Amino acid sequence: MRVLLLKDVKGLGKTGEIKEVKDGYGKNFLLGKGLAKLATNDVVRQYEAEQKKKAAEAEAEIEKLKAADKILSNIKLIIKRSLGANGSLFGAITKEEIAKELEAQHKIEIDKKNIEIELPIKSTGIFDIQIKLGHGIHSNLTIEIIGE
Repeated sequence: MRVLLLKDVKGLGKTGEIKEVKDGYGKNFLLGKGLAKLATNDVVRQYEAEQKKKAAEAEAEIEKLKAADKILSNIKLIIKRSLGANGSLFGAITKEEIAKELEAQHKIEIDKKNIEIELPIKSTGIFDIQIKLGHGIHSNLTIEIIGE
């Protein structure tokens, strides 16, 4: 019996592979648990078409993320905070503050979980931070902290 694996099966193969298995194992375990489908020509063609569609969607998303990377790299985000007596900030600039200011000033929504700050920002000046966009694409954002 020929089956198309829908999930990785230990000791048999990886997702998308077509394998020859014994009838009982194929019907009772693989097909029964939804780990595989009977590898007819229609099923194989449908699976290949789905994989091509997913690859095209991923490619389109990567292009969109690269465009967002170019936009973010050219932005200089300005954050105004009140200063203490010695000229330092009260507390540190948080990821959430950066995300809110980015949305307020430039109408760009970034989840605070995707913002990476190496060291806490506790003083005025210009800082570079990393933003993870997905698919291994990282963008640099320049932030200027100004005291009021």
